Amino acid sequence: METVNTGRTVKLEIVRQDNENGATRVEKFEVPYRPGMNVISALMHIQKYPVTADGQKTTPVSWDMNCLEEVCGACSMVINGRPQQSCSALVDKLTQPIRLEPMKTFPVIRDLQVDRERMFNALKKVKAWVPIDGTYDLGEGPRMPERKRQWAYELSKCMTCGVCMEACPNVSESASFIGPFALSQVRLFNTHPTGAMNKDERLNAIMGDGGLANCGNSQNCVAACPKGIPLTTSIAALNRETTVQMFKNFFGSDHMVD
Repeated sequence: METVNTGRTVKLEIVRQDNENGATRVEKFEVPYRPGMNVISALMHIQKYPVTADGQKTTPVSWDMNCLEEVCGACSMVINGRPQQSCSALVDKLTQPIRLEPMKTFPVIRDLQVDRERMFNALKKVKAWVPIDGTYDLGEGPRMPERKRQWAYELSKCMTCGVCMEACPNVSESASFIGPFALSQVRLFNTHPTGAMNKDERLNAIMGDGGLANCGNSQNCVAACPKGIPLTTSIAALNRETTVQMFKNFFGSDHMVD
């Protein structure tokens, strides 16, 4: 898209880092303003013209992006001190200079690009999928009641963006907490008629180190989630379910009724 010359500019301060162990530095940029532009469009201009505000040539800024419509979750970063999606962060709604930083919860690959592997490892830990062996056609799965399907759909909107992890005070490089997004996925897959076959396995996975007990109930996650997922509601429900699971483990599932 061609830049419309309005005479206005957008000022940015970007925290940069050449690699995971590299020193950080702040570079300032000034890009032409365009009505309706978002943070990513400003970054794309810098990528095309990597020159700082004082006229010094530099390297293009590195960041992740994909869908550009707040679906993939790839473009998460800290914008003016708040973790959010850069595709939906409109310049007109931000105070300048706009400060861009990588999320501190994850290892930095370069500049604003981070490694979110811990999130995918958390999903593996809680078996966030419906397991089938694929050896034969199972046909249509069991239907879910419409009332249950509606709230389950809200949980399925998670795009593994990492914003809830960045906002949570119980998540850090040294902490083992799997995070609110993974706990919510446990509730989602335990609700599914087929996924419920592995319900006990998922509940046991979050009853140990890094699970529910590590949640401090700060509720920062639900306030920060760009998709409005009721994360704390899921965590509260799982507290009850793991209590029941604890008794089932102790007395034996044959003597317990869900």
